[in-house]
Amino acid sequence: MLRQTIRMTAASKVLSPSTVAMNRIRVVNNWLGARVNMSTTAAKADAVEADVLHRKHLSSRTFVLNRPKALNALNLSMVRNMTPQLQAWDASDLCKVIVIKGAGGRAFCAGGDVRQVVELAGSGKHNEALDFFAEEYKLNHMIATLKTPFVAILDGITMGGGVGLSVHAPFRIATEKTVFAMPETNIGLFPDVGGSFFLPRLDGETGTYLGLVGTQLKGIDTVLAGIATHYVPSERLAALEDRLSELETDNHDVINMAIEDFVSEPLHDHKYALSDNRDAIDRCFRFNTVEEIVAALEQEKTPFAEKTLKTLRTVSPTSLKVTLQQIREGANLGIADCFRMEHQLARQFLHGSDFAEGVRALLIEKTLDPKWKPATIEEVDREQMLGQYFRNQAPKALSLSNSTTWREYPYSRYALPSENEIRKIVLGQSEGSGPLQLTAEEVADVCVKKSGGKIGVREKVMEVLSRKVTKGTEGELKWIN
Repeated sequence: MLRQTIRMTAASKVLSPSTVAMNRIRVVNNWLGARVNMSTTAAKADAVEADVLHRKHLSSRTFVLNRPKALNALNLSMVRNMTPQLQAWDASDLCKVIVIKGAGGRAFCAGGDVRQVVELAGSGKHNEALDFFAEEYKLNHMIATLKTPFVAILDGITMGGGVGLSVHAPFRIATEKTVFAMPETNIGLFPDVGGSFFLPRLDGETGTYLGLVGTQLKGIDTVLAGIATHYVPSERLAALEDRLSELETDNHDVINMAIEDFVSEPLHDHKYALSDNRDAIDRCFRFNTVEEIVAALEQEKTPFAEKTLKTLRTVSPTSLKVTLQQIREGANLGIADCFRMEHQLARQFLHGSDFAEGVRALLIEKTLDPKWKPATIEEVDREQMLGQYFRNQAPKALSLSNSTTWREYPYSRYALPSENEIRKIVLGQSEGSGPLQLTAEEVADVCVKKSGGKIGVREKVMEVLSRKVTKGTEGELKWIN
């Protein structure tokens, strides 16, 4: 009740009665003249089927990815459509929140249009192919460093390039239809679009596992994993978008409060999809070579390990070794340097054989029988791989539109607490964590209080504690390293 009162109070400060009346008039005007209120690029959307629509509604601005037949796969045209408009909206005092979503109901964005990229490279147009990656990464970095609150609605398939358009935003909304994955090793590529930054910052070795194996996470599991920040049922999205458009502030805390009002109560009988295997993931994927990871999985002798080994032996061996190295290096880099590193990697992959072969076998001819070169993990020489992909610097580094960089996400407080944050509270190392020897419920209470009462925090904390703590002789919690 207190939480709701605080929200109502905050909302009353945002909208006065006269403002509400004016907003209603604006709503009608927007509905009657929606096409007039679109940006120039999308003004003739109905006639020419623009691949990205731009919507203006009161104080909100929205990108609609509009290639539903292609599951909104991202191409260079879409990147060039969004980039200047995003810059303009971010500079506008009238724009208080920017939203991005997908058309068609099946996907937010199922990835980048890598088929087009491979075709360009195959015809000798390597520079043009590299332009796609360069401009895509610049857009990803811009989303990560916007001053205007950015809300990504992941209602449907969200993979590859779609992850780059969303995962770096302060607000990432999952629904029951969300399907997340970074499956690049399957097509002989690597988890780019900032994967080198966000993957190593997930709990434990979760990011290493997701990046190497390409495992899918769905719905509320993306929130528990730290990929999404909120879980909102799809039937509430229209009302949420209306609410965001009514806000007359670009204060991130107010935006978060508005989203929280639409969040679904946690599914008390829901079990995190990775929970049973989280310890095994940390145990096996903590190594710095793929050979050691494979050996650790072989020692497990469980259905999970067998399934994971089968996948690792199917995907590109070169991609596996590059991906593991990029994740390890990205853990110690700022976000701008991560994108620069990935640009360097993309350049090398365009000249290699596995990327083209993976796209041919899985996406073009769909024979599902890629012939990787080298064919096995053991045949990929580590030193040669490091020299070719990480030490062979491009003649010109990726140029970003601004110099903003950081080593941790500045708005991570809007997501559920990480395992590391929970560990610090258990060990009494976190400010405001209270006295030592807390019970599990007390640790959860501290986390809920620190989050401002965020829905789902208690469930996440209790799931982590069920795996990561034991009780001492006096009943105190002890963290299992």
